[in-house]
Amino acid sequence: MVGAGSAVVNTYPLSSYTFGTKEPKMEKDTSVADRLARMKVNYMKEGMRTSVEAILLVQEHNHPHILLLQIGNTFCKLPGGRLKPGENEIEGLKRKLTSKLGANSPALVPDWQIGECVATWWRPNFETIMYPYCPPHITKPKECKKLYLVHLSEREYFAVPKNLKLLAVPLFELYDNVQGNGLTNSETEDLALMSCMHVKSDVLAWMMHRRYGPVISTIPQQLSRFQFNMITTA
Repeated sequence: MVGAGSAVVNTYPLSSYTFGTKEPKMEKDTSVADRLARMKVNYMKEGMRTSVEAILLVQEHNHPHILLLQIGNTFCKLPGGRLKPGENEIEGLKRKLTSKLGANSPALVPDWQIGECVATWWRPNFETIMYPYCPPHITKPKECKKLYLVHLSEREYFAVPKNLKLLAVPLFELYDNVQGNGLTNSETEDLALMSCMHVKSDVLAWMMHRRYGPVISTIPQQLSRFQFNMITTA
């Protein structure tokens, strides 16, 4: 078992893992505006939104890769999601990971070993912009998002919803890829929705190759304090 204070992260080859499919996981909102409106309604009922996301690491060519869920052809996100009111962060992240990537059979659900919290992001207002700090003039932030490093076992089975793809993206592709062609967070999310609606245009094609956003693109810096132990299997 990996201790919370450990600076060493074991990473296993992507080929060590098995990938299958399961029923689609549909998005609750059809536009960014709808998502922010739903967030505002939930805030009025439950207060600040708390969400947790997982950094799942594998290795290819002796370099760390992060597993990202791809929506459509353009937008990637970390597996995770919103916690229930009062829900424990660790248990909530395990629940979300099982919902996103766990098989329908309990015997095949991965042994999620939740490790260190490596980043905290804040949403000051009902907007798409998030910051790695809470601005001092904000007394009632609308969301707190925490990123946890999850230590994977050598062999696991992941069940990917049929309408999503699971990508292994190298750290060097994420690094310094924050805005990508000058896209804001809102434009990046709008692009994802355009892709889901099968919009075909030269603009969409031009925007496609940069799609990570600030939360994901800063993960290489957040992981720089760890030592990666690249383990090869027979």
